Amino acid sequence: MQVLQIVSVVLEAVIASLGVRVALLKKKSYGWCIALTFAIYVFYDSVYLFDLQVGAGLMKILFFIATISMLWSVWRIYKE
Repeated sequence: MQVLQIVSVVLEAVIASLGVRVALLKKKSYGWCIALTFAIYVFYDSVYLFDLQVGAGLMKILFFIATISMLWSVWRIYKE
């Protein structure tokens, strides 16, 4: 099962890098929020994967930021 989690983290990193490309090459500001969201997911999943010691409060705040960031991105895409 750990292999699946590693693959997931790698895919999240790919999505984050594609978000940066959307922002830079396509000039779409929502790309930054997609990149931020998935960079947070990479961090979030890596904490559990590698059993890192990070406070639960910080993890909740980061997850909330990722949620708001993706909501803003989807709203911007919807409005286009």
